Amino acid sequence: MPLDQPATTPAGSPLAGVIIGLDIGGTKTRGVRFEDGAPVADESVGSSNVQNVSREEAARNLAELFSRIGAGPVARVYAGSGGIDTAEDARALASLIEPHVPGAAVTVVHDSRLLLAAGRARSGVAVIAGTGSAAWGRNADGDEARAGGWGYLLGDEGSGYWLGREAVRHSLRRMDQGLPVDALTRALLEACGVEHPNRLIALFHSPATGRRFWAQQARHVVEAAAGGHRESRDLLDRAGQDLAGLALQVLRQLRLDGPVILGSGLGMNVVQLQEAFRRHLAEGGVTDVRVLDQDPVFGVLQLVAEPA
Repeated sequence: MPLDQPATTPAGSPLAGVIIGLDIGGTKTRGVRFEDGAPVADESVGSSNVQNVSREEAARNLAELFSRIGAGPVARVYAGSGGIDTAEDARALASLIEPHVPGAAVTVVHDSRLLLAAGRARSGVAVIAGTGSAAWGRNADGDEARAGGWGYLLGDEGSGYWLGREAVRHSLRRMDQGLPVDALTRALLEACGVEHPNRLIALFHSPATGRRFWAQQARHVVEAAAGGHRESRDLLDRAGQDLAGLALQVLRQLRLDGPVILGSGLGMNVVQLQEAFRRHLAEGGVTDVRVLDQDPVFGVLQLVAEPA
């Protein structure tokens, strides 16, 4: 749901002219073209996050995206992406964007910053629960803090990839214990096109699959949980607990009580995860918890309008 926009944008407003917002996730890149603060084009292509795809593939996807959302002078590009941990990370991504928007000011931030802005908050904590996971926050003094966001090999607890991997581990544990195939394992085997859990081992380590593929398997955990599968419900509860833990770490660092805003694909769409997230935060004394009601890319408008 886009932000409400005035009928006209005054000359000299930071929202005047053409602004392009990019939300670069682990599975896709979404671009929205704003003209005088109003969205006029909205397109998605494959990921251009160089933690997930090669630099060459990222460049191709960005070229396709910019060809779709229109040419002409652009005043500013504001991009949020996972894996932006240093100034060098931001500069590397900006260098892929700049050839498509000559003369535009290009700003690259961690994608959790888009999420907080899309939640209409200037201070608080944003929690990403998508292909990966991370928490980022800012207080009224402008201090910032982060937790998680270490990538799928080191962390990403509560993310789509984490749930997909845990579904595989669940299936393999049942195999080792001589237990029959259950609902979650059956769904996973069918999706992967294999007949026995032991085939999942080679498939998981195969170059033919990767982070995005296994993140997509999280849907089987969600569906099995909705069907009453106890272990899948437990996995979603653990995901909510881990994500709440990231939020609590940032709240403590910044001496904040809230708000905490949950977003991205899993966070915005999986009710069981939202409920677990709220419950575990309530146990930590945090009650101002919100689920994002518009896509993070629309947070670009607030970020552009904020004073430098």
